[in-house]
Amino acid sequence: MTPELYAFSTNVYCMVESYEDMLKSAYSGMSEPTDTGERFVMPKTKIYIEGKTTVLDNFADIADSLNREKEHFMKFILGELGTAGKIDGSRAVFNGKFEESQFVAIVETYVNDYVICSECGRPDTKLVKDDRVQMLLCEACGSKRPIRKRKVKTEVQGPAIEEGKELEVHIESISKKGDGVAHIGKYILYVSGTKAGQNVKVRITRISGSVAFTQKIL
Repeated sequence: MTPELYAFSTNVYCMVESYEDMLKSAYSGMSEPTDTGERFVMPKTKIYIEGKTTVLDNFADIADSLNREKEHFMKFILGELGTAGKIDGSRAVFNGKFEESQFVAIVETYVNDYVICSECGRPDTKLVKDDRVQMLLCEACGSKRPIRKRKVKTEVQGPAIEEGKELEVHIESISKKGDGVAHIGKYILYVSGTKAGQNVKVRITRISGSVAFTQKIL
């Protein structure tokens, strides 16, 4: 082999080796797909009852996974639950007792309204203002849509309510007529002879729409 041919072959070999190194480097920087095959996997809600409150233990983890400000996420949850609460470190505390199914439904609604792009279905979005209108801008496909104004709260399913059923409820407030007020799922329960903050056992005596009248069990 002549010196010129040897030099040419060496250069070609080096170029091929360099290209392979570049490919290896590029592949090493790519993330593996998730177990579900989706890029976006939302953490499951973890709640527990603490006295007269409900705690969303992994509140911060969920907010971070959605890439949204904790204050914005918290305000949405409070509005859907119709209660008061506070952010306590990495968790969120809500006044009253709520079911996990309620938080699951609320988080899903928030994701659909404030996170997922309606055009490409990806979560690579951010909230922006356009002439005082809040918009969802997708950084993946470039689409932009206004955040829809919600007229109703997220409807969630609570425990089954039927006449004659006995259950324990938490009295959250007192109505203008002096009856205790509790909530089970979408139902408002009225319990006479109770005070705010009490946990009492009641029997459902009558149901009218989303209102249930009860009798306190002594």
